[in-house]
Amino acid sequence: MSVPRRWSRTAPGPRIHPGAVALLLVAILMPFAAAGQDPDVIDAFSRRIAADVEADGVGGITAAVFKGDQVLWAQGFGWADPENRVPAGVRTIYRTGSISKSVTAVLMADLLEDGIVAVDDALPDHLPEAAGFGDPPEGMAPVTLRQLASHTAGLIREPELEGAAAGPIEDWGYKILASIPHTRFYTMPGTRYQYSNIGYGVLGYALQRAAGTSFMELVEDRIFEPLGMRSSTFIVGPDLWRRVAVGFANGDDGPVDADFPALEHAGRGYKVPNGGVYSTVGNLATFGAAVMGMTEYQLLEPSTRKEVMTVHTPEDPDDGYGLGFSVRSVALEDGTVRFVGHGGSVAGYNMYLVFEPESGYGVALGRNYNSGATNLGGAGDELLRALLEVGH
Repeated sequence: MSVPRRWSRTAPGPRIHPGAVALLLVAILMPFAAAGQDPDVIDAFSRRIAADVEADGVGGITAAVFKGDQVLWAQGFGWADPENRVPAGVRTIYRTGSISKSVTAVLMADLLEDGIVAVDDALPDHLPEAAGFGDPPEGMAPVTLRQLASHTAGLIREPELEGAAAGPIEDWGYKILASIPHTRFYTMPGTRYQYSNIGYGVLGYALQRAAGTSFMELVEDRIFEPLGMRSSTFIVGPDLWRRVAVGFANGDDGPVDADFPALEHAGRGYKVPNGGVYSTVGNLATFGAAVMGMTEYQLLEPSTRKEVMTVHTPEDPDDGYGLGFSVRSVALEDGTVRFVGHGGSVAGYNMYLVFEPESGYGVALGRNYNSGATNLGGAGDELLRALLEVGH
């Protein structure tokens, strides 16, 4: 196992309040009083989530609020496994979906600091096969790593290859290479924001090639292990498997399907760097705190963190996509702040992470069903805004 350059010891995860499944409301509101926050905000939020989960009647939601590297409140609602009556709790593991893109971008940023890659490197310099993208625009310069990480590479969302998003996790790299000739350009690179799952898959594979180490091992060694994110992984072993929530694919109407989400645990083809991470809300809080530079282990230098959380898309300098994160200006009563975050959705699971870098406040949410009364992104933003309004 390789050792990151800043490694000294395993840094602790967030100081989460103990409790097996759901914390007593009196106990979990105490940190807010100590931090100068109004506990009514979290009380109202928790009652709303509890009512939504009960009305949905499918699975569960886990929510957490953090400030820097300290989790102030976390609680589970509903069921991680309804059939076996296992409640959703603060240790429940969910699939993060596209929050994996944030992890991949932060890995890229870490490799930048070691000089292994440069953000404006041409993709074919690290992955020559990428010269085989289909139907390149006339006069196009090579795609860069920055463009892949900011969704400005102009690539279509998914490769036009049957079965690209299916198959064992061990074969994800082969699916990337097979997908490249079936991935065409939607726009000229660098001209607009164009969300691309295959773009992030290719980015992750290029980082693997550049570093000469497995992508999953790079993430484990450089992010999860030094940050103490012991409940985060790509391949779930027996010790963690008992804490993984049962996923339920459902829509607004129609059947609830647990079979398809269960199949995807074996792999989703090329979708590892863009959708393969499992985690808890507490570990996502640690990750968010590290991106803000508020963990004991300094994951990135200040200039690199700034680059990650700066808008790189051309449409609006204040609202767009950075390197692996959405970045938005949000107006409060006494000024404007910046929300940085990402959502994720895969079959049977949703997660959402959002934080405000100046105050260090953030929210992490996980759910083991796709559709319900709670919009995770909207609820997370609303809660963070309310906390900031009270705190300011």
